[in-house]
Amino acid sequence: MEIGIDSFAIAYRVGKTGTPVSSSDHLNRLIQEIILADQAGFDIFGVGEHHRQEFLDSAPAVILAAAAALTKKIRLTSAVAVLSAADPVRVFQEFATLDLLSKGRAEMVVGRGSLTEAFPLFGYRLEDYDDLFDEKIRLLIKIRDNVEVHWSGRFRPALTGQGVYPRPLQNPFPIWIGAGGSPESFVRAGQLGLPLMIAIIGGETRRFRPLVDLYYEAGRQAGHPRESLKVGVHAIGYVAKTTEKAVDDFYPGYAQTFSDFAKERGWPFFGRAQFDAYRKEQGSLLVGNPEEVVEKVLLQSKELGGISRLTFQLDLAEAAMPREKLFESIDLIGREVNPALRAEVAVRS
Repeated sequence: MEIGIDSFAIAYRVGKTGTPVSSSDHLNRLIQEIILADQAGFDIFGVGEHHRQEFLDSAPAVILAAAAALTKKIRLTSAVAVLSAADPVRVFQEFATLDLLSKGRAEMVVGRGSLTEAFPLFGYRLEDYDDLFDEKIRLLIKIRDNVEVHWSGRFRPALTGQGVYPRPLQNPFPIWIGAGGSPESFVRAGQLGLPLMIAIIGGETRRFRPLVDLYYEAGRQAGHPRESLKVGVHAIGYVAKTTEKAVDDFYPGYAQTFSDFAKERGWPFFGRAQFDAYRKEQGSLLVGNPEEVVEKVLLQSKELGGISRLTFQLDLAEAAMPREKLFESIDLIGREVNPALRAEVAVRS
């Protein structure tokens, strides 16, 4: 099992006075976070893509390229690139360049996007949400597999044999599909034979098992061997030496972030009772001490029929705690959680 971290570069304030952290300082601290994850032995680091004020990740390939020059082993990926609102040619060029800079450590996780700001920003209609992604993921795969591309579609000018350069070091270049709870996304990933990254940010993890089964069945019907189909999980989490400390550190920022989203989207009030429910054995949150987080990850993997990758999203806590505590959590996961998970997975397999 590969273990990683995903970040959305959430802009945040520190302390009771709500002192803002400058965007420049925040992005440079994010690079330090990626360096620390590399040194701590994580397999992968992902940077999301959003186009609104509270996030600083609108250009993930640029952030990852800065990290590529300062890291040695860790793989660098989008988490996710909003392919529906982008030109697949340009996205491929950016990540092929990242692959060359990192000496073959780049990947892409692409998706439709859970927020919608990118669509009007880049001149697309939200009514075409699914059609845009379906067309563009197929074009992206065609670009990956062919230097000179012949293609036509609805949403961009046709390609009539133009070459797409540069070519990445890896062949084939790794492309994952990121999915939330849409059955269509799971079926599409299976039909295309691409690995699947599931964002599980609430509720019980086991509710995704029917969708995972749908993914494998779609892949089987499309003729893809089972070993080529992989499932990863993006989960919200935080690890401290004790459960009490993990909860005390993480809950305030987590509650603030989700309460803000609840107000914006008209969701019910988010409170401690819901947080505690998500922290229970069947819940999706990976917040606790190293031992209980290891056991919970192994349980989630069993419930989903086996997962190949797990990424922690830690930065929801940043809104209410010093950055140093986040670094401590990364170090603790690297020293205790990751080795224990790998050892247990090796024994059980």
